[in-house]
Amino acid sequence: MTDETENGPAGSAPRRRAKPSTDTVGTRKLKPSTLMMGHGYDPMLSEGSLKPPIFLTSTFVFPNAAAGKRHFEGVTGKRPGGAEGLVYSRFNGPNQEILEDRLGVWEEAEDALAFSSGMSAIATLFLSMVRPGDTIVHSGPLYAATETLIARILGRFGIHWLDFPAGATREEIDAVLQKASAGNVALIYLESPANPTNALVDVEAVAASRDAIFTGANKPPIAIDNTFLGPLWAQPLKQGADIVVYSLTKYAGGHSDLVAGGVLGSKAHIDTIRLMRNTIGTICDPNTAWMLLRSLETLELRMTRAGENAVKVCEYLRTHPKVEKVGYLGFLEEGSRQADIYRRHCTGAGSTFSLYLKGDEKEAFAFLDALKIAKLAVSLGGTETLASHPAGMTHLSVPEARKAALGITDNLVRISIGVEDADDLIADFEEALKAV
Repeated sequence: MTDETENGPAGSAPRRRAKPSTDTVGTRKLKPSTLMMGHGYDPMLSEGSLKPPIFLTSTFVFPNAAAGKRHFEGVTGKRPGGAEGLVYSRFNGPNQEILEDRLGVWEEAEDALAFSSGMSAIATLFLSMVRPGDTIVHSGPLYAATETLIARILGRFGIHWLDFPAGATREEIDAVLQKASAGNVALIYLESPANPTNALVDVEAVAASRDAIFTGANKPPIAIDNTFLGPLWAQPLKQGADIVVYSLTKYAGGHSDLVAGGVLGSKAHIDTIRLMRNTIGTICDPNTAWMLLRSLETLELRMTRAGENAVKVCEYLRTHPKVEKVGYLGFLEEGSRQADIYRRHCTGAGSTFSLYLKGDEKEAFAFLDALKIAKLAVSLGGTETLASHPAGMTHLSVPEARKAALGITDNLVRISIGVEDADDLIADFEEALKAV
């Protein structure tokens, strides 16, 4: 431990403080990939352990009663800013706090929160922002569970919704937001690229439309699910989003061995969401947080390799006679609206794409059943390549008419490329296509 101490609230004993993280060397600001190795953690507060221990405890000892009272003033919202120390593992913990510090680094967010799953993050966000009678405006399609949460579950409590297609123009977005403004719009919720079509949302256009139609306290925050491209290939806070949502199960975790979620953004918004998380207990557990800390150290390496592999695989698939088209962001038509959004918003095409086979469900199933290296499983962003059938799996609960309108067809296969050898993957797809 360090020798540094700081006086706490009146009547409390001095408490040891963590050594500040090193974020710069000289005048050089350190990159996120470097900060993942130690940011937010002081080994001397944990017996010199190079890596954070897993803190498997349900509760934490207060130095005195006055300190305990002050912590709970923050936890309950009586005093802004949250707890000033560790209280109870439903509220916070060392592993979760280190993880949250590192999550915010990638997008230079003011604050971040970790959750037990991507959907618990999304549900907690919605519950903290909306009230009966409010309207959520969202892009479409969304992850099927998110659409279910908005339309079927929140709808039971008097929450309304309006949507616009992911690739909507400024004029189309204006029309939907103008219509919604007749009521109280509590949240604008986006997903880009859309799951599973890979259509991009123009976040800048959404922000400009919001700012033109809503003013002052009536201006709803913009939240966006950035799981498919973030944080390496897209950083929506730079385009005007206020809150970014992640399924940390995907690239951040990246080894298909955990389930977790994250939300990051301005401190004011995160404080609001934290109060709801404190109440309903959707924080991730210490072991999962520890595993995520380990995974974040290789995030850039894994995403870079997967992205390089995806380029090679998609180049092969796009010319195959049994392939109708490949919905890959690297193949957007020059001069198209989607290409313009990609140029302004993204630094890479990602490693998850939509493969449209010539045929329907029969051909899609034949292809999936013939794969040897790629695993037939839902999810994405792992070290292994995964393939699934959205219309019959992840989006099965979406009404048929809406699936048709959103392009979620029976011949669509979603593929997430991993870090295997690219030529081996191409050989696997080549053999599988012979079964179609």
